[in-house]
Amino acid sequence: MDSPSPGGGELERLMQLLARIPGLGPRSARRAALHLMRKREALLVPLAEALTRAAANVRRCGVCGNLDSTDPCAICRDARRDTSILCVVEDVADLWALERAGAYRGRYHVLGGTLSALDGVNPDDLAIPSLLARARSPEVHEVILATNATVEGQTTAHYIADRLIGNEVKVTALAHGMPMGGELDYLDDGTLGWAIKSRHPVS
Repeated sequence: MDSPSPGGGELERLMQLLARIPGLGPRSARRAALHLMRKREALLVPLAEALTRAAANVRRCGVCGNLDSTDPCAICRDARRDTSILCVVEDVADLWALERAGAYRGRYHVLGGTLSALDGVNPDDLAIPSLLARARSPEVHEVILATNATVEGQTTAHYIADRLIGNEVKVTALAHGMPMGGELDYLDDGTLGWAIKSRHPVS
């Protein structure tokens, strides 16, 4: 077990918070905290200011669920986007991954997670009701189910596809290049681009 830091209460609190960030454990958090303190003026102060501004101004888009400083977000406000296609993703990180790939120019819908009986996550805990409402819009002709290739992701995709049966909307899913167990945010841009272009109907 890691012993308490000798750096004082404020520094210990900083390390505890850093350790909560995914990918950072207690030791990595200590190294990050020490680096920030060494670079106080160049890094620590600007970072603190950026975090304060983000906490005050960044919000979830009321239309798609993306994170932005405006509501609706920049993507939803972009008149150049194709409003007839709606791409459904689990998380904002997946939306950003698809945007990095540059192969998709439609609109998005962020679910906020996946269905999970073990964790007690049901459709009302996700943005599924609002998705179904958006999919009923006459301007939406296709819904792309871009959930991750995990058991939970595929279960969620099948649930949504079942709920869209009877609607006059084409339902497709990502195809080639999506390995089982893979997550969008960890795939390279070329793989993501191929997957979005090679989507297929969901039976």
